[in-house]
Amino acid sequence: MAAIAPVAVRPVAGLKQAKNTFAARTVSNGSIQKTTAMQVWTPINNKMFETFSYLPPLTDAEISRQVDYIVNNGWTPCLEFAESASAYASNENCIRMNNTTCLYYDNRYWTMWKLPMFGCTDGHQVLSEVSNCRRAFPDAYIRLVGFDPVRQVQVAGFLVHRPPNARDHQSPATRSV
Repeated sequence: MAAIAPVAVRPVAGLKQAKNTFAARTVSNGSIQKTTAMQVWTPINNKMFETFSYLPPLTDAEISRQVDYIVNNGWTPCLEFAESASAYASNENCIRMNNTTCLYYDNRYWTMWKLPMFGCTDGHQVLSEVSNCRRAFPDAYIRLVGFDPVRQVQVAGFLVHRPPNARDHQSPATRSV
């Protein structure tokens, strides 16, 4: 096999060679101010649910706007609820079938409040059912999910009620250190 002769490479005109400084050799996010502004998420009593659980609890007006969004998109709203002890997946409250595998979801299915609201076009109907579910199960987590009838998948989901005695949630101000 014949030896390949080295080819002389010229630098591209207009580019400057990087200086061999600490800043040039390290990854940076821009400034010390940005680094000190970073926080660490607290994993203790800081559990999250669905889409908006990182926010403070939604008001009825905010829930109403989300319901309008679900209904206006032609999605089917559905309410689900679960008691505090079984709302989260954990080894203490799950019965596992053999080993946990891909697409095997513990506690992802909560009890449905009535039937999905097929054909619902009025957000007030959904809010009325949210209110009824809260009265019937005040100590349960209640979530509203939206199903797309065309794609046949859940496309929205968020908590509409957190039990008043829940101690597994922190306000946004205390979630990070």
